[in-house]
Amino acid sequence: MSDGQETLVATEARGRYLGVDPGLARTGYALISRTARGPVLLEGGVIETDRKAALHLRLKELAEGLREVIEELKPDVAAMEKVFANPRNLKSSLLLAQARGALLLTLAEGRLPLVQYEPTRIKRLLTGSGRAPKEQIQMAICRELQLKKMPEPHDVADASAIALCLYHSLRFAA
Repeated sequence: MSDGQETLVATEARGRYLGVDPGLARTGYALISRTARGPVLLEGGVIETDRKAALHLRLKELAEGLREVIEELKPDVAAMEKVFANPRNLKSSLLLAQARGALLLTLAEGRLPLVQYEPTRIKRLLTGSGRAPKEQIQMAICRELQLKKMPEPHDVADASAIALCLYHSLRFAA
């Protein structure tokens, strides 16, 4: 779903926002709920794959893990960061794209509305700057979710940022 279609999703979102930070070794996820006090982090975690397993088996692990997350947490809408190619490490970019494909298919199978964001859009929405450093993003996450410390590992923190972006985008669109 493109950024321009967020308003269509807003009518379907009842208040449980799943952020997914894709990765082949570890995919982070975070579920945020809309409350009267603002966004609340309900759960965050990682889906890890066996680094020694064949690629197709690792992709299957990602899909199964995300399927379990969807079934257990019952999100209303999901968001994921758009993939970007790193010309210095094309192999990693291709592996990330394949992991993302498995995750996108799983979200579609779960019939979850999906919004995808550019990394700069996530940073801009949370901090006001599309070039904000990681530390500034982390402070914004802690402030917004009223956390005493940053969610760990970093995959969960990144997924939290994606979920927060979705939370705010749909609130503004609604």
